[in-house]
Amino acid sequence: MARYRESVCRQCRREGAKLFLKGDRCYTEKCAFDRRAYAPGQHGQRRSKFTEYGMQLREKQKVRRIYGLLEKQFHGYFAKADRQKGVTGENLLILVERRLDNIVYRMGFTNTRAEARQLVSHGHFLVNGRRVNIPSYQVKVGDVVEVREKSRKMERISEALAAAGRRSLPEYLEVDKEKGRGVLKALPKREDISQSINEQLIVEFYSR
Repeated sequence: MARYRESVCRQCRREGAKLFLKGDRCYTEKCAFDRRAYAPGQHGQRRSKFTEYGMQLREKQKVRRIYGLLEKQFHGYFAKADRQKGVTGENLLILVERRLDNIVYRMGFTNTRAEARQLVSHGHFLVNGRRVNIPSYQVKVGDVVEVREKSRKMERISEALAAAGRRSLPEYLEVDKEKGRGVLKALPKREDISQSINEQLIVEFYSR
C-alpha cells in the first residue's frame, strides 16, 4: 500500500486546518500549523483564491488525509454511500467513522489514526473476541473492540490512554479503560464528528 513519507504537518498546512495527525504534539506550542499557518512551499504565503472546483478538491483531500485514505479507497466509500438511503455526504462520513482503525483511535487506544492502523494491522486488537487485522473492517453496532491481553502493557497503548482526556469520547462509544475494551453503542451521527467538514462539497466534487 502507498504511504505518505513526508512530514504530516505539511498536510495540515496545505489544507489550512488542524487535522490532528501528530497526536499530542498538535495540542502543544510545537504544532507546525500554529507556528506557520500557511501553505508549505516557496509560494505558500501568497494569497490565493480558490475556484469552486478548487474548494471541492481541497475539502475532499482534507477528509482523505484526516482518515488516512488513498483516493481509490475514498472513492469506493463515496460510491457505497451514494447507493445507500439517506444523505450521501452523511453516509460517507458514517462509513469512514466505522472503520476499525478510526474506532480504535476514537476510543483512545492510540494517539493517531495512523498509529491505530499500524497496531490493527499487527493484530493487537480483537473484535467480539476474534483477532481482526484489517484496518478498514466495518464495526457494527454492538461490536466489542478490545486490546489483546498480551498487548495491554504496550507503552504506546498505555501512553495513548493516559493522554486520551484531551479528546472527547463520542456519544456512540462506551469505553472501559481499565479492561482495555469499548463498545459501539449506536451508529455515528453527523454531530458526533467535531472537525470542520463540509461534506456537501465532496458530493459535488464526485458528482461533476
